[in-house]
Amino acid sequence: MANSLSLRASRPDLGARLGMALVLAIGLVGCNNNPYPADEAGTNTLFAGFQERSPHHLDPTASYSNDETKISYQVYEPLYGYHYLKRPYTLIPRAAAEVVQPKYFDAAGKPLPSDAPGEQIALSVYDIPIRKGVKFAPHPAFARDEQGRLRYHTDHALGATDIGDKRAPGDFKHQGTRELVADDFVYAIKRHATPRIQAPIYSVFSAYVEGLKEYGPFIKEQDAKLRAGLDPASQDKPFLDFRQWPLAGATALDDHTLRIKVKGKYPQWNYWMAMTFMAPVPWEADAFYSQPGMAQAGLSFDRWPVGTGPYMQVEAIRDRRHVLVRNPEYRKDDLYPCEGAPGDQEKGLLADCGKPMPFVDRIVFTREKEKVPFKAKFMQGYFDVPEIERPDWGVEFQADLDDSESVRKLFAERGIQLPRVSDVSNWYLGFNWLDPVVGKGDTPEQAAKNRKLRQALAIAIDWEEYVRVFPNKSGEPAHGPLPAGLFGSRHGTDFNPITHQLVDGVVQRRPIEEARKLLAEAGYADGRDEKNGRPLVLSYDYQRTPTPEIKAELDWMVKQFAKLGITLEIRATDYNQFQEKMRKGKQQIFWWGWFADYPDAENFLFMLYGPNAKAKVDGENAANYSNPEYDKRYEQLRFLEDGPQKQKLIDEMFAILREDSPWAWGFFPFAQGAFQPWLHNGKPGVMVRDMARYYRIDPKQRVELQSQWNHPQWWPLVLMAAVLALLVGIGLRIHRRRERSTARGEVVTGNI
Repeated sequence: MANSLSLRASRPDLGARLGMALVLAIGLVGCNNNPYPADEAGTNTLFAGFQERSPHHLDPTASYSNDETKISYQVYEPLYGYHYLKRPYTLIPRAAAEVVQPKYFDAAGKPLPSDAPGEQIALSVYDIPIRKGVKFAPHPAFARDEQGRLRYHTDHALGATDIGDKRAPGDFKHQGTRELVADDFVYAIKRHATPRIQAPIYSVFSAYVEGLKEYGPFIKEQDAKLRAGLDPASQDKPFLDFRQWPLAGATALDDHTLRIKVKGKYPQWNYWMAMTFMAPVPWEADAFYSQPGMAQAGLSFDRWPVGTGPYMQVEAIRDRRHVLVRNPEYRKDDLYPCEGAPGDQEKGLLADCGKPMPFVDRIVFTREKEKVPFKAKFMQGYFDVPEIERPDWGVEFQADLDDSESVRKLFAERGIQLPRVSDVSNWYLGFNWLDPVVGKGDTPEQAAKNRKLRQALAIAIDWEEYVRVFPNKSGEPAHGPLPAGLFGSRHGTDFNPITHQLVDGVVQRRPIEEARKLLAEAGYADGRDEKNGRPLVLSYDYQRTPTPEIKAELDWMVKQFAKLGITLEIRATDYNQFQEKMRKGKQQIFWWGWFADYPDAENFLFMLYGPNAKAKVDGENAANYSNPEYDKRYEQLRFLEDGPQKQKLIDEMFAILREDSPWAWGFFPFAQGAFQPWLHNGKPGVMVRDMARYYRIDPKQRVELQSQWNHPQWWPLVLMAAVLALLVGIGLRIHRRRERSTARGEVVTGNI
């Protein structure tokens, strides 16, 4: 009887579960795979993803990494920026009313003409006009009461109990704003001396901004006084008010004129003013976030930036989601450009000429940890761009469609845009100038032989083949150290005559026979040393351990040397060991690259400047190259503005480098974007980081195409429903059999 009761108790449960599964399957027929609420696709929202964790720093004094700048450059407005379309990159005014030229003074304070020799200039003075009428985005730090006092601090400061459950600036009832003034930039420059946060550019700024080097230790003393007797581990730190302590190198001449004094002549200072390190910092926000309980509540500059840019952050769910919305106080005179690079008109990139920006009302960043679902959601249309500020997504998608005709067809059918340009970076194979075989050489005769060996190798290494064989490393073979997009570069209109020649109007790599001839003249005919008859063995230092993917690249490089009968010995190590070997100058041939800090030829050409040798001063001249004629021209170059004289020097430096061949020039990697067909004005460019304000979305087209691309697949659900119906039927049959057996007093233990 007990067994019978047990069976009876289990029967309704079995039927209920099978029935519930059937109902669920039928219900799923009406669902889709859209990760967002159904009505969001139709709004004027830009959807993008991110793979890493949430930004660590959104404070403009600290924000530097790509995972941070995708937000900080949309929220802040530095003094300058870069023209979105023009190449080479051109500075444009942002918060400043114009891009200014400095005034020069000698050591005695006497004015100098604009064309004064750089070595005579002791001080460069920048008087920068600030746009009038620019306002900060709404924020409680600016809110004032009926008496005009700052409502949330100063005379009646907040405490932890006042903050309560507030976790975002928008949680405060009152919001305010005020006009941008020159003192906000003075405050920002001073703030680089703060000991409260990591200021990565302080060392650079302090080397040039007058008085900032001495200002740092002084501010550290003031901070120590303020925090005397307080718990050093406390998150709450008293307000460090930089308004109290003047800085000689940064002053406000009036509300809308900023003066910056830079030591000597430093033309590259203009480029630093296009970075968020030079975004304005309002003292009210700094004071607001310094109040007790703010840090514990997650209210800080690092998480909640305060800027004058086109967007403001309103939602931040760490490691999950960030949302920006249009800054309602953003200026109305930010207009889409009417000029661009050749071909931009034909690509439709000038269609919005003169229209006010930004075009998009809202930006949603959603974290996607895994690459495969990330790519799948883009292909389904749920991301308008995979990631802002990541120019490698297009390269990856390009490799996918190059590998598969069906993928290529899918991209073409969906109209996904993959515009591509050469990046402002390079990868190169270098020869250590200190090495007796591939380096400079101890005598003029040996120097000539070593030069011919390097030239032979530079011909033999077929970079055109490299970028074809390794599509994820795609780019354009280099003919010198300077990529396209920079003043002075002739990439695309010039070629290296040592490695290439013109054949029927087409630039082609010189035949391997010419490399073998040079090799013989160097004393290594057929890859053997003429002095002892031994095979020539060279060593190649690579900066990563050889994974299967890396091994394929290393094997390819071995084959390039084998064309000349030379044995290449691979010495692949981890990056730390590689760097240590480079610092000691123990390498022979090596692989390295460079990513520009700013778009100036000096930022690449200094990598071959003799006094910048890595083995001597731990500089960026990893080849330890030294040529007095090159060095002399470089020293002239760094003081010059863009113009004919600078171009002439660069051309002369290129001629010297090509002849000496301290590098086998490698390639310039592509920057390639990935944009949905409903996103307009997409143009890749690694120096332009405030790109979101240029993007325009067609929400109606997005809704239509998402619907077309994501038709529900009915057959799996129909099949599931049929299987479940069959199971329910079988279950009912077993149930009836058991009911009949129980009525006869039997116990059923059979299988289905």
